[in-house]
Amino acid sequence: VLGVTADAAANGAEGLKAWKSGHYAIVFADVHMPQMDGFEMTAEIRRIEAAEGRRRTPIVAVTANAMAGEDERCREAGMDGYLSKPVGLARLRA
Repeated sequence: VLGVTADAAANGAEGLKAWKSGHYAIVFADVHMPQMDGFEMTAEIRRIEAAEGRRRTPIVAVTANAMAGEDERCREAGMDGYLSKPVGLARLRA
């Protein structure tokens, strides 16, 4: 529908494992994933990027929390963008 290939992970640990083994143009990280949440996964990705001199992967937070300040919280955690749920195809396309 969007003309891209996507992978899915059940939790942050699986997402991190996939990111380590592949080349992703962007990562959408649910803030409230089990085992390892989106904030923890982002911190680990940023740590690995810095340690290994890897190119920065854009990470977009996805959360049901649309409260004021959530965007800033996500950016302070190393994320590059923020989408509030539900996320439709038109919003993803944009």
